[in-house]
Amino acid sequence: MNRTRASSALAGLGIAAALPPWGWWPLGLAGLGLWFHLLADAAPRTRFRRSLLVGAFWAFPSTLWMFDLTPPGWPVAAGVFTLLVAVAGRATPASGERRAAAFAAAVVIAELVRWHVPFGGVPIATLAMASVDTPWAVAARFLGSPFLVFVTVFIAAGLREAVVRRRVPWSPIGALCASVFLGYLGGMGVDTVRTIDVVVVQGGGPQNTRADTCENRRVFERHVAATERIADDEDVDLILWPEDVVHPVDDAIPTPSRCDAPVLRADEALGELQRLAAEKDATIISGWFEPSDDRRFNENFSLVVTPDGMVGDRYDKVRLVPFGEFVPLRSFLENFSDELPGRDVRSGTGPAVLDTEFGPLGIAISWEIFFDYRARDAMNNGGQVLLNPTNGSSYWLTIVQTQQVASSRLRAIENDRWVLQAAPTGFSAVVGNDGTVHQRTGVSEQAILRQAIPLREGRSLATIVGPWPMLLFSLAVLARVRR
Repeated sequence: MNRTRASSALAGLGIAAALPPWGWWPLGLAGLGLWFHLLADAAPRTRFRRSLLVGAFWAFPSTLWMFDLTPPGWPVAAGVFTLLVAVAGRATPASGERRAAAFAAAVVIAELVRWHVPFGGVPIATLAMASVDTPWAVAARFLGSPFLVFVTVFIAAGLREAVVRRRVPWSPIGALCASVFLGYLGGMGVDTVRTIDVVVVQGGGPQNTRADTCENRRVFERHVAATERIADDEDVDLILWPEDVVHPVDDAIPTPSRCDAPVLRADEALGELQRLAAEKDATIISGWFEPSDDRRFNENFSLVVTPDGMVGDRYDKVRLVPFGEFVPLRSFLENFSDELPGRDVRSGTGPAVLDTEFGPLGIAISWEIFFDYRARDAMNNGGQVLLNPTNGSSYWLTIVQTQQVASSRLRAIENDRWVLQAAPTGFSAVVGNDGTVHQRTGVSEQAILRQAIPLREGRSLATIVGPWPMLLFSLAVLARVRR
Protein backbone atom coordinates (compact mmCIF):
# COMPACT_ATOMS: atom_id res chain seq x y z
CA MET A 1 0.00 0.00 0.00
CA ASN A 2 1.54 3.34 -1.05
CA ARG A 3 1.54 6.45 1.10
CA THR A 4 -1.61 7.96 -0.44
CA ARG A 5 -3.61 4.78 0.03
CA ALA A 6 -2.38 4.47 3.59
CA SER A 7 -3.39 8.08 4.24
CA SER A 8 -6.85 7.44 2.79
CA ALA A 9 -7.29 4.40 5.02
CA LEU A 10 -6.04 6.38 8.02
CA ALA A 11 -8.56 9.16 7.31
CA GLY A 12 -11.41 6.65 7.25
CA LEU A 13 -10.24 4.99 10.45
CA GLY A 14 -9.99 8.39 12.16
CA ILE A 15 -13.63 9.14 11.31
CA ALA A 16 -14.66 5.66 12.50
CA ALA A 17 -12.79 6.20 15.77
CA ALA A 18 -14.89 9.32 16.43
CA LEU A 19 -18.02 7.16 16.47
CA PRO A 20 -19.42 5.19 19.40
CA PRO A 21 -18.35 2.97 21.04
CA TRP A 22 -14.96 4.71 20.76
CA GLY A 23 -16.12 8.33 20.64
CA TRP A 24 -12.78 10.06 20.09
CA TRP A 25 -14.24 13.04 18.24
CA PRO A 26 -10.93 14.93 17.76
CA LEU A 27 -9.77 11.97 15.65
CA GLY A 28 -12.86 12.53 13.53
CA LEU A 29 -11.76 16.08 12.84
CA ALA A 30 -8.29 14.81 11.98
CA GLY A 31 -9.74 12.16 9.66
CA LEU A 32 -11.98 14.65 7.88
CA GLY A 33 -9.13 17.13 7.55
CA LEU A 34 -6.84 14.46 6.10
CA TRP A 35 -9.54 13.38 3.65
CA PHE A 36 -9.97 17.00 2.55
CA HIS A 37 -6.20 17.30 2.15
CA LEU A 38 -6.08 14.21 -0.08
CA LEU A 39 -8.58 15.78 -2.47
CA ALA A 40 -6.51 18.93 -3.08
CA ASP A 41 -5.24 19.34 -6.65
CA ALA A 42 -6.30 15.78 -7.52
CA ALA A 43 -8.05 14.70 -10.71
CA PRO A 44 -11.75 13.69 -10.47
CA ARG A 45 -10.98 9.97 -10.82
CA THR A 46 -8.25 10.21 -8.20
CA ARG A 47 -10.59 12.02 -5.78
CA PHE A 48 -13.13 9.24 -6.27
CA ARG A 49 -10.61 6.44 -5.65
CA ARG A 50 -9.12 8.03 -2.56
CA SER A 51 -12.57 8.76 -1.13
CA LEU A 52 -13.62 5.18 -1.84
CA LEU A 53 -10.86 4.00 0.50
CA VAL A 54 -11.85 6.61 3.09
CA GLY A 55 -15.43 5.37 2.95
CA ALA A 56 -14.50 1.70 3.25
CA PHE A 57 -12.33 2.24 6.33
CA TRP A 58 -15.05 4.43 7.85
CA ALA A 59 -18.03 2.22 7.02
CA PHE A 60 -17.01 -1.37 7.54
CA PRO A 61 -15.50 -1.15 11.08
CA SER A 62 -18.30 1.07 12.40
CA THR A 63 -21.09 -1.15 11.03
CA LEU A 64 -19.56 -4.53 11.94
CA TRP A 65 -22.49 -5.34 14.24
CA MET A 66 -24.72 -5.70 11.17
CA PHE A 67 -22.97 -8.94 10.19
CA ASP A 68 -24.60 -10.71 13.11
CA LEU A 69 -28.02 -9.33 12.12
CA THR A 70 -27.79 -9.94 8.38
CA PRO A 71 -24.62 -11.31 6.72
CA PRO A 72 -25.92 -10.43 3.22
CA GLY A 73 -27.25 -7.02 4.27
CA TRP A 74 -24.06 -5.78 5.96
CA PRO A 75 -21.81 -5.59 2.87
CA VAL A 76 -24.66 -4.12 0.82
CA ALA A 77 -25.35 -1.34 3.32
CA ALA A 78 -21.65 -0.65 3.97
CA GLY A 79 -20.96 -0.77 0.23
CA VAL A 80 -23.62 1.84 -0.53
CA PHE A 81 -22.24 3.93 2.34
CA THR A 82 -18.72 3.67 0.86
CA LEU A 83 -19.90 4.58 -2.63
CA LEU A 84 -21.68 7.70 -1.36
CA VAL A 85 -18.51 8.83 0.42
CA ALA A 86 -16.62 8.36 -2.85
CA VAL A 87 -19.19 10.44 -4.74
CA ALA A 88 -18.91 13.20 -2.12
CA GLY A 89 -15.15 13.25 -2.58
CA ARG A 90 -15.51 13.33 -6.34
CA ALA A 91 -17.96 16.26 -6.09
CA THR A 92 -15.53 18.32 -3.99
CA PRO A 93 -13.50 20.77 -6.12
CA ALA A 94 -9.76 20.20 -6.26
CA SER A 95 -9.00 23.87 -5.81
CA GLY A 96 -10.60 27.25 -5.18
CA GLU A 97 -11.46 29.52 -2.26
CA ARG A 98 -14.77 27.80 -1.50
CA ARG A 99 -13.45 24.26 -1.35
CA ALA A 100 -14.18 23.88 2.37
CA ALA A 101 -17.84 24.88 2.00
CA ALA A 102 -18.22 22.65 -1.06
CA PHE A 103 -16.66 19.70 0.79
CA ALA A 104 -19.03 20.16 3.73
CA ALA A 105 -22.01 20.48 1.37
CA ALA A 106 -21.06 17.31 -0.53
CA VAL A 107 -20.75 15.32 2.68
CA VAL A 108 -24.12 16.61 3.93
CA ILE A 109 -25.81 15.47 0.71
CA ALA A 110 -24.14 12.05 0.90
CA GLU A 111 -25.26 11.63 4.51
CA LEU A 112 -28.83 12.67 3.73
CA VAL A 113 -29.02 10.18 0.87
CA ARG A 114 -27.88 7.25 2.96
CA TRP A 115 -30.20 8.23 5.79
CA HIS A 116 -33.01 7.39 3.34
CA VAL A 117 -31.60 4.62 1.08
CA PRO A 118 -31.23 1.69 0.75
CA PHE A 119 -34.17 -0.13 2.36
CA GLY A 120 -35.71 3.06 3.71
CA GLY A 121 -32.39 4.33 5.02
CA VAL A 122 -29.55 3.04 7.18
CA PRO A 123 -28.55 6.07 9.29
CA ILE A 124 -25.85 4.39 11.34
CA ALA A 125 -22.21 5.42 11.89
CA THR A 126 -23.12 8.98 10.92
CA LEU A 127 -21.00 12.08 11.28
CA ALA A 128 -23.78 13.58 13.38
CA MET A 129 -23.27 10.79 15.95
CA ALA A 130 -19.54 11.43 15.89
CA SER A 131 -20.22 15.10 16.65
CA VAL A 132 -22.58 14.68 19.60
CA ASP A 133 -19.76 15.26 22.13
CA THR A 134 -18.29 18.28 20.38
CA PRO A 135 -18.60 21.80 21.86
CA TRP A 136 -20.86 22.75 18.92
CA ALA A 137 -23.32 19.82 19.19
CA VAL A 138 -26.13 22.25 20.11
CA ALA A 139 -26.03 23.39 16.47
CA ALA A 140 -28.35 20.43 15.72
CA ARG A 141 -31.18 22.38 17.36
CA PHE A 142 -30.98 25.03 14.64
CA LEU A 143 -31.31 23.07 11.37
CA GLY A 144 -31.01 19.51 12.60
CA SER A 145 -28.29 16.88 12.21
CA PRO A 146 -27.43 17.94 8.63
CA PHE A 147 -26.42 21.36 9.94
CA LEU A 148 -24.29 19.73 12.64
CA VAL A 149 -22.59 17.63 9.95
CA PHE A 150 -21.93 20.72 7.82
CA VAL A 151 -20.39 22.60 10.75
CA THR A 152 -18.19 19.65 11.76
CA VAL A 153 -16.86 19.08 8.24
CA PHE A 154 -16.35 22.81 7.64
CA ILE A 155 -14.38 23.16 10.88
CA ALA A 156 -12.21 20.16 9.97
CA ALA A 157 -11.53 21.53 6.48
CA GLY A 158 -10.82 24.97 7.90
CA LEU A 159 -8.29 23.55 10.34
CA ARG A 160 -6.53 21.78 7.48
CA GLU A 161 -6.34 25.05 5.52
CA ALA A 162 -4.97 26.86 8.56
CA VAL A 163 -2.27 24.23 9.09
CA VAL A 164 -1.22 24.10 5.43
CA ARG A 165 -1.17 27.89 5.03
CA ARG A 166 0.23 28.50 8.53
CA ARG A 167 -2.29 31.07 9.63
CA VAL A 168 -4.75 31.61 12.48
CA PRO A 169 -7.81 29.37 11.97
CA TRP A 170 -10.34 32.20 11.97
CA SER A 171 -12.72 30.32 9.70
CA PRO A 172 -13.26 27.30 11.97
CA ILE A 173 -13.34 29.50 15.08
CA GLY A 174 -16.03 31.66 13.51
CA ALA A 175 -18.02 28.61 12.43
CA LEU A 176 -17.89 27.16 15.94
CA CYS A 177 -19.06 30.36 17.61
CA ALA A 178 -21.80 31.04 15.08
CA SER A 179 -23.13 27.48 15.22
CA VAL A 180 -23.37 27.51 19.02
CA PHE A 181 -25.24 30.82 18.95
CA LEU A 182 -27.63 29.57 16.28
CA GLY A 183 -28.18 26.35 18.20
CA TYR A 184 -29.36 28.17 21.29
CA LEU A 185 -31.45 30.46 19.11
CA GLY A 186 -33.15 27.40 17.58
CA GLY A 187 -34.57 26.28 20.93
CA MET A 188 -36.11 29.58 22.05
CA GLY A 189 -39.68 28.35 21.42
CA VAL A 190 -39.57 25.45 23.89
CA ASP A 191 -40.55 25.62 27.58
CA THR A 192 -41.09 23.25 30.51
CA VAL A 193 -44.71 22.39 31.34
CA ARG A 194 -44.34 20.23 34.45
CA THR A 195 -42.09 17.61 36.03
CA ILE A 196 -42.89 13.92 36.46
CA ASP A 197 -41.09 11.07 38.24
CA VAL A 198 -40.14 8.24 35.90
CA VAL A 199 -38.53 4.83 36.23
CA VAL A 200 -36.77 3.13 33.32
CA VAL A 201 -36.72 -0.67 33.76
CA GLN A 202 -33.97 -3.01 32.53
CA GLY A 203 -34.59 -6.67 33.31
CA GLY A 204 -31.07 -7.85 32.55
CA GLY A 205 -29.96 -11.21 31.22
CA PRO A 206 -27.50 -12.50 28.63
CA GLN A 207 -26.54 -10.50 25.56
CA ASN A 208 -26.41 -11.79 21.96
CA THR A 209 -29.47 -14.04 22.28
CA ARG A 210 -32.43 -14.67 19.98
CA ALA A 211 -36.15 -14.71 20.78
CA ASP A 212 -37.20 -18.13 22.04
CA THR A 213 -40.61 -19.47 23.02
CA CYS A 214 -39.35 -20.87 26.32
CA GLU A 215 -37.10 -17.90 27.11
CA ASN A 216 -39.88 -15.32 26.60
CA ARG A 217 -41.34 -16.04 30.04
CA ARG A 218 -37.97 -15.57 31.74
CA VAL A 219 -37.44 -12.22 29.94
CA PHE A 220 -40.87 -11.05 31.10
CA GLU A 221 -40.32 -12.24 34.66
CA ARG A 222 -36.96 -10.46 34.88
CA HIS A 223 -38.72 -7.20 34.07
CA VAL A 224 -41.46 -7.92 36.59
CA ALA A 225 -38.76 -8.57 39.21
CA ALA A 226 -36.94 -5.35 38.36
CA THR A 227 -40.20 -3.37 38.60
CA GLU A 228 -40.91 -4.95 42.00
CA ARG A 229 -37.80 -3.15 43.26
CA ILE A 230 -39.80 0.08 43.20
CA ALA A 231 -41.27 0.58 46.67
CA ASP A 232 -45.08 0.65 46.75
CA ASP A 233 -45.03 4.01 48.54
CA GLU A 234 -42.45 5.55 46.21
CA ASP A 235 -43.71 8.51 44.17
CA VAL A 236 -43.64 7.31 40.56
CA ASP A 237 -45.72 8.64 37.70
CA LEU A 238 -44.41 6.65 34.73
CA ILE A 239 -42.67 3.28 34.34
CA LEU A 240 -41.08 2.51 30.96
CA TRP A 241 -40.35 -1.05 29.84
CA PRO A 242 -38.23 -1.97 26.79
CA GLU A 243 -39.37 -3.11 23.37
CA ASP A 244 -40.47 -6.72 22.85
CA VAL A 245 -40.24 -7.94 26.45
CA VAL A 246 -43.92 -8.95 26.47
CA HIS A 247 -43.78 -11.70 23.87
CA PRO A 248 -46.75 -14.01 24.50
CA VAL A 249 -47.47 -17.26 22.70
CA ASP A 250 -50.76 -17.86 20.90
CA ASP A 251 -53.28 -19.67 23.09
CA ALA A 252 -53.65 -22.39 20.43
CA ILE A 253 -49.98 -23.34 20.71
CA PRO A 254 -49.17 -25.78 23.56
CA THR A 255 -46.09 -25.46 25.75
CA PRO A 256 -43.17 -27.32 24.10
CA SER A 257 -41.80 -30.22 26.10
CA ARG A 258 -38.35 -28.60 26.19
CA CYS A 259 -39.67 -25.66 28.26
CA ASP A 260 -39.23 -25.92 32.05
CA ALA A 261 -42.28 -23.68 32.68
CA PRO A 262 -45.56 -22.89 30.88
CA VAL A 263 -45.14 -20.46 28.02
CA LEU A 264 -46.23 -16.85 28.52
CA ARG A 265 -49.82 -16.07 27.47
CA ALA A 266 -51.20 -12.61 26.62
CA ASP A 267 -53.89 -12.60 29.34
CA GLU A 268 -51.36 -13.55 32.01
CA ALA A 269 -48.91 -10.86 30.89
CA LEU A 270 -51.57 -8.15 30.81
CA GLY A 271 -52.84 -9.19 34.25
CA GLU A 272 -49.33 -8.86 35.71
CA LEU A 273 -48.89 -5.42 34.18
CA GLN A 274 -52.24 -4.29 35.59
CA ARG A 275 -51.22 -5.58 39.02
CA LEU A 276 -47.89 -3.74 38.90
CA ALA A 277 -49.50 -0.50 37.71
CA ALA A 278 -51.98 -0.64 40.61
CA GLU A 279 -49.34 -1.53 43.25
CA LYS A 280 -46.92 1.18 42.13
CA ASP A 281 -49.75 3.66 41.39
CA ALA A 282 -48.04 4.47 38.10
CA THR A 283 -48.69 4.30 34.39
CA ILE A 284 -46.71 1.50 32.72
CA ILE A 285 -45.69 1.59 29.07
CA SER A 286 -44.58 -1.86 27.93
CA GLY A 287 -43.25 -3.25 24.65
CA TRP A 288 -45.23 -6.11 23.04
CA PHE A 289 -44.55 -8.44 20.14
CA GLU A 290 -47.19 -10.85 18.87
CA PRO A 291 -48.85 -12.11 15.66
CA SER A 292 -51.52 -10.01 13.99
CA ASP A 293 -55.11 -11.23 14.17
CA ASP A 294 -54.91 -12.59 10.62
CA ARG A 295 -51.58 -14.35 11.41
CA ARG A 296 -50.02 -12.92 8.25
CA PHE A 297 -47.74 -10.49 10.08
CA ASN A 298 -46.17 -9.82 13.44
CA GLU A 299 -46.90 -6.63 15.36
CA ASN A 300 -44.40 -4.63 17.42
CA PHE A 301 -46.09 -2.08 19.66
CA SER A 302 -46.00 -0.23 22.97
CA LEU A 303 -49.06 -0.29 25.22
CA VAL A 304 -50.21 2.00 28.02
CA VAL A 305 -51.63 0.47 31.24
CA THR A 306 -52.96 2.98 33.76
CA PRO A 307 -52.92 2.71 37.58
CA ASP A 308 -56.62 1.81 37.63
CA GLY A 309 -55.96 -1.23 35.43
CA MET A 310 -57.31 0.22 32.20
CA VAL A 311 -55.59 -0.48 28.89
CA GLY A 312 -54.85 2.88 27.29
CA ASP A 313 -53.28 4.03 24.05
CA ARG A 314 -51.15 1.91 21.73
CA TYR A 315 -48.38 2.81 19.28
CA ASP A 316 -47.28 0.41 16.52
CA LYS A 317 -43.73 0.75 15.25
CA VAL A 318 -43.60 2.50 11.86
CA ARG A 319 -39.95 2.49 10.74
CA LEU A 320 -38.88 -1.16 10.62
CA VAL A 321 -35.44 -2.81 10.57
CA PRO A 322 -34.52 -4.18 7.14
CA PHE A 323 -33.64 -7.89 7.26
CA GLY A 324 -34.65 -7.93 10.93
CA GLU A 325 -38.35 -6.98 10.90
CA PHE A 326 -38.98 -7.04 7.17
CA VAL A 327 -37.08 -8.61 4.29
CA PRO A 328 -36.53 -6.46 1.20
CA LEU A 329 -36.67 -8.50 -2.02
CA ARG A 330 -37.90 -11.47 0.01
CA SER A 331 -38.89 -13.70 -2.94
CA PHE A 332 -35.43 -13.25 -4.48
CA LEU A 333 -33.39 -13.69 -1.29
CA GLU A 334 -35.29 -16.83 -0.27
CA ASN A 335 -33.47 -18.57 -3.12
CA PHE A 336 -30.17 -18.05 -1.31
CA SER A 337 -30.96 -18.24 2.42
CA ASP A 338 -33.26 -20.25 4.68
CA GLU A 339 -32.49 -18.07 7.74
CA LEU A 340 -34.76 -15.16 6.84
CA PRO A 341 -37.52 -14.16 9.29
CA GLY A 342 -40.61 -16.22 8.56
CA ARG A 343 -43.00 -13.29 8.81
CA ASP A 344 -42.59 -9.55 8.32
CA VAL A 345 -43.67 -7.07 10.96
CA ARG A 346 -46.61 -4.94 9.89
CA SER A 347 -45.72 -1.24 9.92
CA GLY A 348 -47.87 1.10 11.99
CA THR A 349 -49.53 4.17 10.52
CA GLY A 350 -50.34 6.41 13.51
CA PRO A 351 -48.59 9.50 14.86
CA ALA A 352 -45.54 8.90 17.04
CA VAL A 353 -47.24 9.70 20.35
CA LEU A 354 -49.00 7.90 23.18
CA ASP A 355 -51.88 9.69 24.89
CA THR A 356 -51.56 9.52 28.68
CA GLU A 357 -52.85 11.32 31.75
CA PHE A 358 -49.71 13.50 31.54
CA GLY A 359 -50.49 14.53 27.97
CA PRO A 360 -49.01 13.23 24.70
CA LEU A 361 -45.69 11.43 25.10
CA GLY A 362 -43.52 11.08 22.00
CA ILE A 363 -42.27 7.61 21.16
CA ALA A 364 -39.72 6.13 18.77
CA ILE A 365 -39.39 2.36 19.13
CA SER A 366 -35.82 1.06 18.82
CA TRP A 367 -34.56 1.58 15.23
CA GLU A 368 -36.81 4.62 14.83
CA ILE A 369 -34.56 6.70 17.09
CA PHE A 370 -31.96 6.78 14.30
CA PHE A 371 -34.41 8.65 12.03
CA ASP A 372 -34.83 12.34 12.81
CA TYR A 373 -38.24 12.47 11.12
CA ARG A 374 -39.75 9.97 13.57
CA ALA A 375 -38.81 12.19 16.53
CA ARG A 376 -40.02 15.25 14.62
CA ASP A 377 -43.34 13.48 14.01
CA ALA A 378 -43.62 12.96 17.77
CA MET A 379 -42.91 16.60 18.60
CA ASN A 380 -45.13 17.92 15.81
CA ASN A 381 -47.96 15.90 17.39
CA GLY A 382 -47.38 17.44 20.81
CA GLY A 383 -44.88 15.00 22.36
CA GLN A 384 -43.53 16.41 25.63
CA VAL A 385 -40.78 13.83 26.04
CA LEU A 386 -39.35 11.17 23.73
CA LEU A 387 -39.55 7.51 24.78
CA ASN A 388 -37.22 4.99 23.14
CA PRO A 389 -38.12 1.44 24.18
CA THR A 390 -35.62 -0.80 22.39
CA ASN A 391 -34.26 -4.33 22.30
CA GLY A 392 -30.58 -4.74 21.53
CA SER A 393 -30.20 -8.08 23.31
CA SER A 394 -29.66 -10.01 20.07
CA TYR A 395 -26.78 -7.87 18.82
CA TRP A 396 -23.15 -8.85 18.87
CA LEU A 397 -20.71 -6.43 20.56
CA THR A 398 -21.99 -3.05 21.78
CA ILE A 399 -21.46 -0.94 18.66
CA VAL A 400 -25.13 -0.53 17.82
CA GLN A 401 -26.16 0.02 21.46
CA THR A 402 -23.67 2.86 21.97
CA GLN A 403 -24.62 4.40 18.62
CA GLN A 404 -28.24 4.23 19.71
CA VAL A 405 -27.44 6.19 22.87
CA ALA A 406 -25.70 8.75 20.64
CA SER A 407 -28.81 8.91 18.45
CA SER A 408 -30.97 9.45 21.53
CA ARG A 409 -28.70 12.33 22.45
CA LEU A 410 -29.04 13.82 18.96
CA ARG A 411 -32.83 13.58 19.07
CA ALA A 412 -32.79 15.22 22.53
CA ILE A 413 -30.71 18.15 21.27
CA GLU A 414 -32.59 18.58 17.98
CA ASN A 415 -36.03 18.62 19.58
CA ASP A 416 -35.12 20.13 22.97
CA ARG A 417 -36.69 17.17 24.79
CA TRP A 418 -35.62 14.63 27.39
CA VAL A 419 -35.24 11.09 26.05
CA LEU A 420 -35.80 7.87 27.99
CA GLN A 421 -34.17 4.80 26.48
CA ALA A 422 -35.16 1.39 27.89
CA ALA A 423 -33.41 -1.82 26.78
CA PRO A 424 -33.78 -5.34 28.24
CA THR A 425 -30.03 -6.01 28.52
CA GLY A 426 -28.56 -2.53 27.95
CA PHE A 427 -27.95 0.17 27.35
CA SER A 428 -30.83 1.95 29.08
CA ALA A 429 -30.36 5.68 29.60
CA VAL A 430 -31.87 8.95 30.75
CA VAL A 431 -30.84 11.79 28.44
CA GLY A 432 -31.40 15.48 29.13
CA ASN A 433 -32.66 17.92 26.52
CA ASP A 434 -29.10 19.20 26.05
CA GLY A 435 -27.85 15.70 25.18
CA THR A 436 -26.32 15.01 28.62
CA VAL A 437 -26.55 11.37 29.69
CA HIS A 438 -27.69 11.61 33.32
CA GLN A 439 -27.84 7.86 33.91
CA ARG A 440 -26.89 4.78 31.92
CA THR A 441 -26.92 1.09 32.75
CA GLY A 442 -24.32 -1.54 32.02
CA VAL A 443 -24.79 -4.56 29.78
CA SER A 444 -26.79 -7.50 31.19
CA GLU A 445 -27.39 -5.97 34.62
CA GLN A 446 -30.85 -5.80 36.17
CA ALA A 447 -31.45 -2.16 37.01
CA ILE A 448 -33.99 0.61 37.38
CA LEU A 449 -33.20 4.25 36.62
CA ARG A 450 -35.17 6.80 38.67
CA GLN A 451 -35.31 10.39 37.48
CA ALA A 452 -37.50 13.46 37.79
CA ILE A 453 -37.78 14.81 34.25
CA PRO A 454 -39.38 17.95 32.82
CA LEU A 455 -42.11 17.62 30.22
CA ARG A 456 -41.63 20.30 27.56
CA GLU A 457 -43.82 21.87 24.92
CA GLY A 458 -43.12 23.94 21.83
CA ARG A 459 -40.94 23.15 18.85
CA SER A 460 -37.32 23.89 18.07
CA LEU A 461 -36.43 25.25 14.66
CA ALA A 462 -34.97 21.85 13.71
CA THR A 463 -38.29 20.21 14.58
CA ILE A 464 -40.21 22.67 12.43
CA VAL A 465 -38.11 22.73 9.27
CA GLY A 466 -36.49 19.28 9.09
CA PRO A 467 -33.62 18.58 6.66
CA TRP A 468 -34.90 20.50 3.62
CA PRO A 469 -33.14 23.85 4.24
CA MET A 470 -29.75 22.14 4.57
CA LEU A 471 -30.33 19.97 1.52
CA LEU A 472 -31.23 23.00 -0.62
CA PHE A 473 -28.38 25.05 0.83
CA SER A 474 -25.86 22.28 0.17
CA LEU A 475 -27.06 21.81 -3.41
CA ALA A 476 -26.80 25.56 -3.96
CA VAL A 477 -23.25 25.68 -2.56
CA LEU A 478 -22.09 22.87 -4.84
CA ALA A 479 -23.82 24.40 -7.87
CA ARG A 480 -22.20 27.78 -7.24
CA VAL A 481 -18.71 26.40 -6.70
CA ARG A 482 -18.80 24.17 -9.76
CA ARG A 483 -19.97 26.85 -12.20
